[in-house]
Amino acid sequence: MKGYVKRRCSCRNPETGRNWGDSCPKLTGRRHGTWFVNHELLPGPGLERRRFRRSGFETSTAASEELSKVVTLLALPKEGNTIALVAICDVLALCAKKGKPLPEATEILALLSIADDQDDEAMEAVCQLVVSCFESGSPLPQAQDVKRRLTSDQALDRDMTVAEWLDEWLKDKKKSLRIGGYTRYECDVRVHLKPHLGHIKLNRLGVKQISAMFDAMDEANLLRELENRSRRAALDYLATIPWKGLENRALRKELKAAIAEMPPFRRPTSSATQPHIRATLRAALNVAIGRRVVENFNPAVFVELAERPSHKALMWTEERVLAWQETGVIPSPVMVWTPEQVGRFLDAAEKHRLYMLFHLIAFRGLRRGEGCGAGWAKVNRRTRMLSVETQLGTVAGKVIEGVPKTKAGFRQVALDAESLDGLDQHKRLQTRERLAAGDKWVDSGYIFTEEDGSPLNPNAVSDLFQRLIKEFGLPPIRLHDLRHVAATLALAAGVDIKIVSEMLGHSTTAITRDIYQSVLDELFHAAAEAVVALVPRARRQTSQDVTSDASLASA
Repeated sequence: MKGYVKRRCSCRNPETGRNWGDSCPKLTGRRHGTWFVNHELLPGPGLERRRFRRSGFETSTAASEELSKVVTLLALPKEGNTIALVAICDVLALCAKKGKPLPEATEILALLSIADDQDDEAMEAVCQLVVSCFESGSPLPQAQDVKRRLTSDQALDRDMTVAEWLDEWLKDKKKSLRIGGYTRYECDVRVHLKPHLGHIKLNRLGVKQISAMFDAMDEANLLRELENRSRRAALDYLATIPWKGLENRALRKELKAAIAEMPPFRRPTSSATQPHIRATLRAALNVAIGRRVVENFNPAVFVELAERPSHKALMWTEERVLAWQETGVIPSPVMVWTPEQVGRFLDAAEKHRLYMLFHLIAFRGLRRGEGCGAGWAKVNRRTRMLSVETQLGTVAGKVIEGVPKTKAGFRQVALDAESLDGLDQHKRLQTRERLAAGDKWVDSGYIFTEEDGSPLNPNAVSDLFQRLIKEFGLPPIRLHDLRHVAATLALAAGVDIKIVSEMLGHSTTAITRDIYQSVLDELFHAAAEAVVALVPRARRQTSQDVTSDASLASA
């Protein structure tokens, strides 16, 4: 392929009416006409002849520089690399046809160098990318971006969006996660991440966009709270309007229509949910970084959220119970019964068919789902152990069986003599229920079931627990807080915190200590008083004698 630079003009021969071409007598003048560039290119797809032609240069120097650029571009592919040479000819033909400036040779060379280290398929993909960029008028991508996409098997002709990556990430997560964990991730992605960030290109996602998402959540929370209060006020007002009377019926009808137009009750995105949403995004981006889908930077790590209040377990002391009865305010979301309150509950619930479920949670610290998912086959009477290997949960209203929450959740729980006797009594009760059910009995193998043998719904068990608490007149706690009761009882009994941690299925004692620090503080104070009381002191004896004398005198 050869090229040349020539001067030409638009003058015509007056006799023939045709262009003079190279024979124009005025071309001998240095200022007459303009210079043009011509260079042969490889034939097109239909073997048609193609040339790079460009005119309008004022000087031969400018035309020669343009020709030099064309020659440099055609020399970029390595010898024998026909794929790259055809692509460069395509680009030159496009530039000549559309009047576009020639690309920088360094940009093309950087992209070809990346493809040179790959196979012909990678070279074809890179060359198609270069040609498509010039066809669409978009700038060439950075070489490092192209290299990352090649190594991660991504399409080079477009940027993946956040939504596309999250969908791909969830597909892989579905294979490795228990159903409950996957459902939580899927909810974060569907409800929060995709609506706010899904349209953004993955390699353009930054701290600013993620922070804006959480700001929008906070604003939406304020709106939801206002809408919820308005709807609640309207419903409360409706409840005060009598049913009788023409005017009252008309007012009720009008108010019902207004309530129907109001937004439904919606739960705000709590301060506990936002960290989980950020953690979900961070986990997804970490996988993207590991697969070289994006650069080695995770913007979710650097997003700051409002500090989440730390809720410590508090005991229902007499003072707290009195304050709650007067104000209705619960001191902490995590409340723990005293031993006396636990005894009152168990005594009152002893005749209930699920008494032993509450007994095991209160004394052995099972999680709600672990208690519902415990099977008879996992009870070893010889070793007096219950093997925790499964748990029940709910997904979309359906009861499903899964594995414990963490690796530490797989554990052996020691059973005391009272618990073993209670399980024997419960098994006799279940046998009577099985005989009563007859053919309708569902042989699920669980220790605690519905009356027909089908699995318990953990949510229904929580609702039952709340009804029993109210019926027995006890201060409110959650069913999960009954597990906290087990930890508190064990710590109060002097059990080592390492054993308590293993009983609860915590991965480290630090988790146990963090949750029950307030309870531990009370135990530490009691221990401090006990240690001092062990040492006899004359001063303490004198003080006691004075107190005793004062008491006698007053008597």
